[in-house]
Amino acid sequence: MKTVRLLIASSLMVAVATQAQESPSQPQLSLEEVFVTAQKRTESMQDTPISMAAFAEDQLEKDGINNLADIASKVPGLSMMPFPINNATLNIYIRGVGLGDAQITMDSPVGVYLDGAYIARSAGLSLDIADLQRIEVLRGPQGTLYGRNSTGGAINLITRRPDVDGLGFQQKLSAGNRGQFTTKTSLNLPLSDNVAVKLAFLHAEKDGFIENDGPGRNFGDRSVKGFRFDLGWEISSRLQLDYGYDDADIEYVNYPYQAITPQSPSSDVSTSGLISSQLSANASRHYDYSGRRTNRMASGVPMQASDVAVEGHTLNLVYSLSDESEIRYIGAYRELFDGSYAELLASGTPDYRVDYGAYRSKDGSVYIPPTYPLVFQQQQSHELQWLGELPDSRLEYIVGLYYFEEDAEEDNLPRHPLYVGVLSEIDAGATTTKTYLTNFAGKYNRIKNTASALFGRLTWTPPLLSEKLRLTLGARASEDSREAYQFRDNATTLETETRDNATGEISAATPPRTISSQSWAESGAGDFNDTSLEGIIGYQFSETVNFYAKFSQAYKSGGFNTRDPDPAEFAAGFDAEKVASWELGVKSDLFDRRLRWNADVFLSQYSDMQLSFALTSAPSDTRVVNTGKAEMQGAEMDLILLLNRSLILTFSYAYLEAEVQQAINPETGIDEANIYTFSAIPRHAYTAALDWTVVDTSYGRWTANISVNYMAQRSGTSLREDTPQLYLDAHSLLNARFGLYDVSLYGGQLSASVWGKNLEDSEYAISALKQLVHTDRGVVWGEPRSYGLDVEYRY
Repeated sequence: MKTVRLLIASSLMVAVATQAQESPSQPQLSLEEVFVTAQKRTESMQDTPISMAAFAEDQLEKDGINNLADIASKVPGLSMMPFPINNATLNIYIRGVGLGDAQITMDSPVGVYLDGAYIARSAGLSLDIADLQRIEVLRGPQGTLYGRNSTGGAINLITRRPDVDGLGFQQKLSAGNRGQFTTKTSLNLPLSDNVAVKLAFLHAEKDGFIENDGPGRNFGDRSVKGFRFDLGWEISSRLQLDYGYDDADIEYVNYPYQAITPQSPSSDVSTSGLISSQLSANASRHYDYSGRRTNRMASGVPMQASDVAVEGHTLNLVYSLSDESEIRYIGAYRELFDGSYAELLASGTPDYRVDYGAYRSKDGSVYIPPTYPLVFQQQQSHELQWLGELPDSRLEYIVGLYYFEEDAEEDNLPRHPLYVGVLSEIDAGATTTKTYLTNFAGKYNRIKNTASALFGRLTWTPPLLSEKLRLTLGARASEDSREAYQFRDNATTLETETRDNATGEISAATPPRTISSQSWAESGAGDFNDTSLEGIIGYQFSETVNFYAKFSQAYKSGGFNTRDPDPAEFAAGFDAEKVASWELGVKSDLFDRRLRWNADVFLSQYSDMQLSFALTSAPSDTRVVNTGKAEMQGAEMDLILLLNRSLILTFSYAYLEAEVQQAINPETGIDEANIYTFSAIPRHAYTAALDWTVVDTSYGRWTANISVNYMAQRSGTSLREDTPQLYLDAHSLLNARFGLYDVSLYGGQLSASVWGKNLEDSEYAISALKQLVHTDRGVVWGEPRSYGLDVEYRY
């Protein structure tokens, strides 16, 4: 409460001082107004009672943001981590709330929307978008207007629309170190007074920062192609149609996990514990452990590329019933293909493998070609909105209907090696005999999901307090139906080979002998219902200062856990989780609109929280249960200061603190709340930037931008506080850009800039694992120093 009182008191004092200094007779330089669509209608961000960050087109250009992953370090309270075996799949966290495991049977608690349409799967979210105009990050539960799976928040991606006012052309070329090359082309073509089309094309290439000394592709190499077609048609004075088609493909090579420390000796006296210790001891001999980022690793078998392809259609129809009311329809259809090839051990020898490469038994009797998960997903959604206001402008309203349908399958068959390792090695002088243990796994998953909702929201301005008070009530009633099917086929085998030490040839080999096997198929189905409420009290203290108090609810749908080895537990699934959040905030433009200061404090309470517990059966086995209760509180601040016509200072800060209050282990029945925490929740995070117009001449503007992004230590892929190996250390990134802009050329404008990211070459981990057989801590590193040149022409 002390923080809340301080926030309100300081806001009032600054606001009063500002009002006293206003001088209408002396117009001065002021910050530009930012318009957003976070509440389904276009309005000033300063009038929107949501804690949010918005990146307009010029900001996207200045910060070098081409996709969703690029904003990870730009918004305090927002974290993104790659999934361990699929670097194109983003695990997105807002206020420490996210999904740590990418399964088609689980949904992310952060909703991502492209031009108003929900994107269900996180695979491919790191794709570059061909013609991005704005990104909006909404922090905190958004359960009324955005619905299920938004307990953490929502992200809106908005592309540029066609313009009938004239021909437009844009070409951007970018080149940099590590083979970076990007070309972006956009053409706006009016066909008549009321019809325009827009074409956009993107191609980008970049080499990874880890060379592969083994066979196959280099780690981290990436190539992206994207295409968009948009049609804007003003059918009549009342009816507007916007259609968008996007097609994107990314070919990339996953990064392996670098071994930082050796695996600790197992104290388990069971047979599985002894086997694990022997495998770890043998595997550790093939690694040079280091806490510094390496630039060379080696695959054990030929490293292959992964591929993600996304294709989508979006239709927006707007019909104006009157000057104050309109009906909107948003329809979308999307298809996704995701094939991700991974190499986790990078041992440099086929004797130790966790990958999807080809397998041949030592005696040659068994051959399995490269086998890796192939995900096929298609979705469609339909949303109908009626929004407007009464003629006296005292009551604004929006009511809507929503329907969503999804089908997906994950094909990871046939049974293939999950792990290969040497259990024992005997050197007899002339020959060496090795005994190999191989874990085989095969899976097939299929889902069918449907969701529907009815929602509404009313905002009333009562004839009180000089009409400075705004009261908002919202509700959303949702129904979800989910079906899942899994086939699982696992086995463990032993085989031996004897090689002549002089020639290296195999002199004897035994066929694989199965020592354990499991195979089952099971289905599950569940229906989930929810009603989420929202209430907001807004008060306009002055023309440029707004306060708000907000209560909001949201829920995350239940589902099924494909990593549970028990068919009955898989079929039972897990239930939905719920969050209730209280927030106090201020949005203000002060000192003649030269200082923009937005701040908030919040408290969120989670019930029936979905917690994932590691099982003792195997490192990759987990069980998800609704046993958790948690509380989170924090504060956020965004500040923009226009120092003069040449200098703009930006500073954003987020403080997060969370406590898991209940976490009952399903195997032991013990409450482990004292050792559980939220994933990806840094206590402190900030970004600071300075924009400087060095000189403004008749031929163009010389400008410089420098920014620092800081994130404190946070937990990695596990929720357990007693696993320090998984914590990601604090880090800061220094970025800069210097360029000449708006040079007149052939009726258009030419701009050129040089840029650098992570200029101090900071070494920082973005993902960590501990359950790998050879290491107690393995990490994927963030991008090292990069730099380049951008040239852009606009007509």
